[in-house]
Amino acid sequence: MPHLSKKGIELPTSPIRKLVIHSDKAKAEGIEVFHLNIGQPDIAAPKEAIEAVQNSDLSLLPYGPSQGTLTYRKKLCDYYQKHGIEVAPDDVLVTTGASEALTFALNVICDAEDEIIIPEPFYANYNGFASAASVNVIPVVSEFTSQFQLPSLENISEKITPKTKAILLCNPSNPTGYVYSEKEISTLVQLAIEHDIFLIVDEVYREFIHAGNKHYSVLQHPKGAKHTVMIDSVSKRYSLCGARVGCIVSKNEALIQNVLKFAHLRLSPPTYALMASEAALDAPDRYLEEVIAEYGKRRNVLIEQLEKIPNVEVSHPMGAFYCIVKLPVADAEDFSKYLLTDFHDEKQTVMLAPARGFYSTPGIGLNEVRIAFILDSEKLIRSVSILKKALAAYQKLVS
Repeated sequence: MPHLSKKGIELPTSPIRKLVIHSDKAKAEGIEVFHLNIGQPDIAAPKEAIEAVQNSDLSLLPYGPSQGTLTYRKKLCDYYQKHGIEVAPDDVLVTTGASEALTFALNVICDAEDEIIIPEPFYANYNGFASAASVNVIPVVSEFTSQFQLPSLENISEKITPKTKAILLCNPSNPTGYVYSEKEISTLVQLAIEHDIFLIVDEVYREFIHAGNKHYSVLQHPKGAKHTVMIDSVSKRYSLCGARVGCIVSKNEALIQNVLKFAHLRLSPPTYALMASEAALDAPDRYLEEVIAEYGKRRNVLIEQLEKIPNVEVSHPMGAFYCIVKLPVADAEDFSKYLLTDFHDEKQTVMLAPARGFYSTPGIGLNEVRIAFILDSEKLIRSVSILKKALAAYQKLVS
């Protein structure tokens, strides 16, 4: 029997998708599953994006530039300028989703066995990207009780070693919804400069800010040009998850040139997806305004409903469309599986994302789940009703 790589064997399973086999079986048995486990928006993409592909008269799909078309990169620069971010087309490299952008960034910045520091809980695939690049994740715990604000500078600084090459975070955060303030971002930029490392910030949820908070981009910091990297994507902003179009943006010319080498290996971003993504930038401002307002409404409905369940604690997300929820169970993953394999209410159930997979430190988040408020308010209310009944039934079962 041929041997498989240790890297592949040890690559972590996605906590967002690992229960899919059970949800598929439930659906096959006629049960409707409300998906609260994954950030797949149900809001229509801008008509400009869809029509650009539908109305295309291409007779073949040619290769494009490895860094993405100049017209798209120029449009992105105009978009960023509206958000107070001044970059040039040569600072932008288009990738096949933010996932590829992060993979490129880690491979360009780190050698095997180097380290990156990440406040946890964090987007579960960061573990996978790091593992695939043979990079070690060094977690710094942020606390539920403080709504997952940035850990203290002392806690972060003490994690920095000669092997540390970068600090990575998501702003707004997936899975917590926390929005890092200008002060917090500036503190991390100064730390990166002091230790001559990179600060990588995943900003794919930039637009989705709630409750009067404000987003500050890592690229807005005047002194961080050589030490900062921004990751972005059209997936959530324009409901184009399947397009798989993202980008990596940095004013560090050497970094971008080395990322381009990796981009050459996959040749070019997908043609139709790039066409749709470029057209999405032409959508009127009211498109995103309405989307943001809708997610804000869903956020409030979800929190209000969850807080009615005894012994359930809910984080109050400042951005994105996720929250972390503490459940009155010892093992949230077992309960999440139970929802799909052993419980339904009138042929309906819900699918959650167990939060332990969003932590790197063992033993943390065992009673937590991440819930995505990507369904309409009526479905969210119904989902919480099902969740409440399932908790009661499960607690009787395990008591």
